[in-house]
Amino acid sequence: MQPIYAIPDIHGQKDFLDQALSLIEADGGRDAPVVFLGDYIDRGPDSRGVIDTLIDGQAQGRDWITLRGNHDTYLPRFFDAGEVYTSKGHPDLPWWAKRLGGDATLASYGISIDGKDDAQILAETHDKVPTAHRDFLLACPLFHQEPGLIFMHAGLRPGVPLPDQTAEDLMWIREPFLSDPRDHGALVIHGHTALEAPRHHGNRVNLDGGTGWGRPLRPAVIEEGSVWLLTTSGRDPLLPDA
Repeated sequence: MQPIYAIPDIHGQKDFLDQALSLIEADGGRDAPVVFLGDYIDRGPDSRGVIDTLIDGQAQGRDWITLRGNHDTYLPRFFDAGEVYTSKGHPDLPWWAKRLGGDATLASYGISIDGKDDAQILAETHDKVPTAHRDFLLACPLFHQEPGLIFMHAGLRPGVPLPDQTAEDLMWIREPFLSDPRDHGALVIHGHTALEAPRHHGNRVNLDGGTGWGRPLRPAVIEEGSVWLLTTSGRDPLLPDA
């Protein structure tokens, strides 16, 4: 089986994304298959640039699978219906609260929220956010399978067949998934729950090392059941917890 690469939560950090793509190309070439685990927008300074990069790459025929994360639903829901309070984890916070990071996403399109009401921000969003960006986020699939591997943003509900998983769980779940030690039928590759660094838990690999909070974006390669993180000096094994 050829190696497959994965990039976790990017959160508007286009410079980090460019670095990760360079590492992947150095290891596997321009045609390397890459699965992106979602959360392309919010918090970092260039969500617009991240989406442009992903759209352009797919248009060029790159073998890129772009999965949908929970943050990737916020902009389309606001764009389409003016929904502001859309976070399952923080339903009391508007999308553009600094903790959620929508303020940075809007700023990347030249939209300031200062002194404006929701209707004014929505009108400016329709004016300045390309419909193609909204369409891209809505079209992202929720999971991807390869032999022995399942990729999704957050995880899955243990014991539930993959076709029966809900969108909410695939994009949002933490417990009981994170503490469940059972074999899920394939190695699960996910992000969503930010750690200090990626970690291999045996039955799952959490690649979210906290790029949304300014920590490095660490791309991974999976080959013959083994996982490595990519660095400027080559592959660094990511071994299962003892």
